[in-house]
Amino acid sequence: MPYEQFDHTADIGLEAWGDGLEDVFCEIAKGMFDVITDIDKIEKKEEQEFRVKSDSLEMLLVDFLSEFVFLFEVDGMLFSEFSVDIQEGDEFVLKAVCKGEKLDLEKHPLGSAIKAVSYHEISVDPEGRIKVIFDV
Repeated sequence: MPYEQFDHTADIGLEAWGDGLEDVFCEIAKGMFDVITDIDKIEKKEEQEFRVKSDSLEMLLVDFLSEFVFLFEVDGMLFSEFSVDIQEGDEFVLKAVCKGEKLDLEKHPLGSAIKAVSYHEISVDPEGRIKVIFDV
């Protein structure tokens, strides 16, 4: 897996790597859902699209992952496949297409509940490495 957890006081840290910015955004999203449940048990039954825009890559990452926190908390959605397109102009614009399904407690064992995405120690290397901490 191109992501791994690291120890952080009372929270969960995640580092991901990939072939460039768009790939590593997809990998960090996979890692996030693997924290929430066993990502291998999430079927690609439904497709969800969304856009976020921000002034920096770090803010874009937080907005991107926070959208998943919202979709999980409000709609019970889990995702396992991600496609991301990032455009840079006056600001960064990310379009995401994600596939997954609604939470089924009989099928999806719950791991750690992610409450929020933290700016603490966040880093985004456009060449393909991300580090982020989740409030749990």
